[in-house]
Amino acid sequence: MATITTKYLGDLRTENTHVQSGNKVITDAPCDNQGKGEFFSPTDLLATALGSCILTIMGIKARDNNIDLEGTDMEITKIMVSDPRRVDEVIVEFNFPAKEYTEEEKQLVESVAGISPVPLSVHPDLKQTFKFNW
Repeated sequence: MATITTKYLGDLRTENTHVQSGNKVITDAPCDNQGKGEFFSPTDLLATALGSCILTIMGIKARDNNIDLEGTDMEITKIMVSDPRRVDEVIVEFNFPAKEYTEEEKQLVESVAGISPVPLSVHPDLKQTFKFNW
């Protein structure tokens, strides 16, 4: 059974439905590639998936080790290049809440950053830069 179904809505826009939940995500081509930029672009979703996957795996590692990461946020920067047009680098900057984390806890959480499913699934030429603000 499919995981996601996608319908082209025209004007460089798609509607993507998560089959299990019915939730929908709309994408637009970005303004710098003939689109309206009114929704996430497919490459925005790639960068979002990378960061979200890492933070989810960090959350699992933290939960399993009684480390409270609630309130952690991140900023994701996507850097594009041309010829061919592609994502060259994704920079993920994690901002952890002001809590009393030990060095061991910090190291444990940081250790899973590059070994979650999305970072391991993208092309090895994609630069993945992680910054940790504790």
